[in-house]
Amino acid sequence: MSSGTSSFDSSWLALRESADAAARASELLGPLRDALAPDEPLVIWDLGCGTGALGRWLSGRLRGPQHWILHDHDPELLDLARKNAYVTADGRPATIETRGGGLESLRASDLVGASLVTASALLDVLTAAEVEAIAAAAGCPALLTLSVVGRVRLSPPDPLDAEIAAAFDAHQRRDGLLGPDAVAAATEAFGRRGASVRTRPSPWRLGPGQAALTAEWLRGWVAAAVEQSPGLGPAADGYLRRRLDECAAGSLIVEVHHLDMLVLPGSSA
Repeated sequence: MSSGTSSFDSSWLALRESADAAARASELLGPLRDALAPDEPLVIWDLGCGTGALGRWLSGRLRGPQHWILHDHDPELLDLARKNAYVTADGRPATIETRGGGLESLRASDLVGASLVTASALLDVLTAAEVEAIAAAAGCPALLTLSVVGRVRLSPPDPLDAEIAAAFDAHQRRDGLLGPDAVAAATEAFGRRGASVRTRPSPWRLGPGQAALTAEWLRGWVAAAVEQSPGLGPAADGYLRRRLDECAAGSLIVEVHHLDMLVLPGSSA
């Protein structure tokens, strides 16, 4: 799972929502608005929508009528997402529908009429084939946010930081998943189809005010590392205890680096 947790449960998604909102690269919104057709209703596909957090963030930053199509393979998350109340930047209620299913079967015909394709914390948990499917299907602008890039910084440092991080990155690449290579793969896939890609940093910066999120992230990050490299187990147990103690004391700062991508078909960056 992106950013270090081990499952896409709704409680984790709720816990991370404010950190995601603070991290997203808002400087990409200006070029995005410029690329969208003025005075036309927007049809926005949110791939891997989860509980709809990206829609709650983005709908209020775009003007005009909006219809959101929320797509996820998890029916329970879709049930939560369809209860959202999206409001546009000019105060209009947006309409919402939901679609179930995996991304491997996504086709260009599915996205006919789309004004924008969006996703959050998704690319790094996809395979190259799934990223290719998105790139092939999306003939409109795409805003793809919060993809991890394999850089984590913890302060104060610990001798085990680098080993845990390397094992976690290897875990993200298991079974053909792209993990930290996702942005590069997506940039290449969209570029081969004539699109330009702009990327901007969107790091989580977690301090004492985000202790609950930091603690949950730590547990998932270390668990994934140990699953990948079981020999880390005994040392990782002590490492996690130390880090959780620092988190509880308010002395731990964590930066988890991501990139946001704005894809503009057939245009120059």
